[in-house]
Amino acid sequence: MSDSNAHERLDAKHERNREQRIEGVKRWVEYIESEPPETWGPQQNAVVNDQLDAAQSVRTSVAHQQHVTDVAAKILEANDESDDDSE
Repeated sequence: MSDSNAHERLDAKHERNREQRIEGVKRWVEYIESEPPETWGPQQNAVVNDQLDAAQSVRTSVAHQQHVTDVAAKILEANDESDDDSE
């Protein structure tokens, strides 16, 4: 087996993973559009908190942890603004 075959298989795997992530995002969007924020908000917060815990458990850099924290804060801020707009 040549290295090019391994590279092609890896590229195919990455493409499948990318397509699965996109489908997951689409399903999430459909879900949050069909459910009130009171339902999906706590679920999303749990996912973000678990991601933060996972990042801390693998000893990521302080810069990466700060980036994840900043992204989570922006998501929460956007959710709060969305909630304010709907009221």
